[in-house]
Amino acid sequence: MHEFDLIKDYFSKLTKNNKSALNLNDDVFFDKSKELVISLDTYNEGIHFPNFDKASLVIKKILRASISDLVCKGVKPKYYFMSGSGNKKTFSRNKLKEIAKSLSEEQKKYDIQLCGGDTTFSNKLTFSITVIGFSNKIIFRNKAKINDDIYVTGDIGDSYIGLNIIKKKINLKKNQNSYFIDKYYKPDIQIKLVEELFKFSNSSIDISDGLFADLEKLINDQKVSYKIHLNNVPISKPMGKLLYDRKLKKIKTISNGDDYQILFTASKNKSRIIKAISKKLKIKITKIGEILSPSNKSSIIDEKGKILKVNNKGYLHHF
Repeated sequence: MHEFDLIKDYFSKLTKNNKSALNLNDDVFFDKSKELVISLDTYNEGIHFPNFDKASLVIKKILRASISDLVCKGVKPKYYFMSGSGNKKTFSRNKLKEIAKSLSEEQKKYDIQLCGGDTTFSNKLTFSITVIGFSNKIIFRNKAKINDDIYVTGDIGDSYIGLNIIKKKINLKKNQNSYFIDKYYKPDIQIKLVEELFKFSNSSIDISDGLFADLEKLINDQKVSYKIHLNNVPISKPMGKLLYDRKLKKIKTISNGDDYQILFTASKNKSRIIKAISKKLKIKITKIGEILSPSNKSSIIDEKGKILKVNNKGYLHHF
């Protein structure tokens, strides 16, 4: 059983009288009357990060991943609560100093404040982060419209390469290693777009589990399909060079998650304002496809117009 079946079969029914829970079909709780938006994420060593050797960087990664849930909804994160379960080794004095220093840096960067949490002893290292923001509106999932364009911010796939370098599955030159590892631990959260997203987005999600997996989550309750043009999916110059040098397939490097970029849909008449905001904020925003009627089959098209088969659309938690 994967996580979405678990939620649907056992827990969604518990929220039937609670509209703010959004049927557990979005990454946030949204109470419009109280202008309250909340998200909760849990991170386990060996699953969400390989190890805790670089404690200061792991903390940056998981906090940024957590605030990303609100940012993609058009909500500025304001407060966070953080709980950690570990032991004397994982929570040594030196590592605790690293954690505190990193949190301080991230608080200044994103203008957020720690408000509380919990600590427990465990031989399995785990963190849980609750993020709170205030807004009377959000950008939902499952609100894409037929003929919408599909956009993504930033570049896709760098984090996946960084993870494989950390796991010693890929070995590159020192400067290349540093670039990709940095992208893994410090994803680019597009917080500058928070106040702009409502000007053009019909639906949105952050890319945590993988570009295609998250696209399907974005439209999962809708009777629509999608077409993605692989050649248009944005990648960085270092990634382009790596694909060329190692003769790697682009499709296999962009569908693995941990990007934390914003994936959204917008009406075609919003293209001009999207380009203007992209230029003003100096944020790369790329059109990668379209939302189509359900009579079409969802597809990923290569540069020659060939429909690609994707064996791995992203990460799933299995139970």
